[in-house]
Amino acid sequence: MKVVATSRTEQGSGASRRLRRAGQVPGIVYGGNSQAAAIAIEHNPLWHALQKEKFHSSILDLEIDGKAEKAVLRDYQMHPYKQQILHMDFQRVDPNQKVHMPVPLHYSGHLESPAVKLYAGQVTFVANQVEVECLPADLPEFIAVDCSTLDITKRSIHVTDLQLPAGVSIPNHGQDDLSLVTVKIKNAAAKAGGDE
Repeated sequence: MKVVATSRTEQGSGASRRLRRAGQVPGIVYGGNSQAAAIAIEHNPLWHALQKEKFHSSILDLEIDGKAEKAVLRDYQMHPYKQQILHMDFQRVDPNQKVHMPVPLHYSGHLESPAVKLYAGQVTFVANQVEVECLPADLPEFIAVDCSTLDITKRSIHVTDLQLPAGVSIPNHGQDDLSLVTVKIKNAAAKAGGDE
């Protein structure tokens, strides 16, 4: 996805307010071998881009004053009650260095799983994204999670159960194998004696 920006020299809260009144969003791009750069982006196209899942988890083509570079969205601030973006933070990426990015999880198959169809199980999705580590070119738009295997004896899906694309890994950060999906089955012990 492409983001068109212009560099800005005026900084501070007064300059930011003037930018917002003019329909622009102040932002910053940092990282890489270059200095942090203050930028301004047109609000409305940026607002529509933020509504797309892909914008939050993909390598963006950030064009500043006609010069393109690769970057990822790192943070943004919204107005407390208006539909207004207050500030954007982007980080430059090096195509040869791995990035850590949150990637959305797309669940499917739970309604067809034995846990739901045969035992009227109640499925709970514990996470809607997972952090991955990979080179920018390998960054997936999303990770598919097949829940059709949920059953009386298999009542959860963990991070280690994910089928990851080539070149993509999930950093551990010292955590246990986190559950992504769980299913609760009433009287499951009486029906099959399965454990969670």
